[in-house]
Amino acid sequence: MTPTNGRPAVMADVARLAGVSHQTVSRVLNHHPNVRPETRDRVLAAISELSYRRNALARGLVRRRSRVLGVVSFDTTLFGPASTLYGIERAARAAGYWVSIATLERIDRAGVLAAVDALAEQSVEGVIIIAPQLEAAGALHSLPAGLPAVAVEAGLDGGAPVVGVDQVAGARLAVEHLLALGHRTVWHIAGPPDWLEARDRVEGWRAALRDAGRPVPAMIAGDWSARSGYAAGQALAQQADVTAVFAANDQMALGLLRALHERGVRVPGEVSVVGFDDIPEAEFLIPPLTTVRQDFDEVGRRSMAALLRLLELADGPDTTSEVAAVAPTLVERGSTAPPEPVRSTEDTL
Repeated sequence: MTPTNGRPAVMADVARLAGVSHQTVSRVLNHHPNVRPETRDRVLAAISELSYRRNALARGLVRRRSRVLGVVSFDTTLFGPASTLYGIERAARAAGYWVSIATLERIDRAGVLAAVDALAEQSVEGVIIIAPQLEAAGALHSLPAGLPAVAVEAGLDGGAPVVGVDQVAGARLAVEHLLALGHRTVWHIAGPPDWLEARDRVEGWRAALRDAGRPVPAMIAGDWSARSGYAAGQALAQQADVTAVFAANDQMALGLLRALHERGVRVPGEVSVVGFDDIPEAEFLIPPLTTVRQDFDEVGRRSMAALLRLLELADGPDTTSEVAAVAPTLVERGSTAPPEPVRSTEDTL
């Protein structure tokens, strides 16, 4: 049995067997001159032992005129990832490319690498990987050499050029808006901890409160769903000192609004609410939702621009440290206002 336990070898397997970095494997495959002969021999021996698919990669290096790009995404009804995918498709069409999409039920390391291999077999010129979860982001260090790749929402150390909305800045916008209205502090309903975007929004929330010298309440765990926002709202409605809540996405904010309404807590009279994403329905909620807008079209344009630069550079300089952050904007609507005098918990029962 090979060191890959029977599965197709990836570049990380070659690097591990040869005792080198994945960048060194990439240099050997791309015939860079600054690799010592003995190192090159070890890498080539590892490639041979693992039956690493150099033929598929070689086809990838001559596929450049296919005018087809691959996108790895996952099956989701969440507004953010779905809008990111649509923004990428729009940008690809504008650049004269078709898009082949590999959709995964679960976007983990093995799934991402298998999807990339499948797309490479379709002679795509390059790939864009929507990798908002930790396991998916970890796969970016093991992508096939010679296949240009860009990651979206994959954090700062993705192993490939990364494009994404500045989630920390977005959370700061939400919190700073509420503090500027006069609220003493802001409670937070967070997204799942394995999502990089959720982690960044928690970081921005905490940093904004600490920078303002305000107390940081206990974080409330959510799962992006309106149901989890509703559950959080039922608990928060019973706490008289809660006057402002930042929900990590608009769906959870929607559930929060429902729970507060059922408990007789007025929004924004007694509690102000800010969401994140600016879903199309946000302005039609009661009250219209103040939220942080992500420019998904700009994410698509920058992703395409980064990938096209890689296609032009071919075997040129390493750009894996490139990060393009898209600035979010705050959309103020009717769900936020200055705080009223502290309410009695009896009013919510």
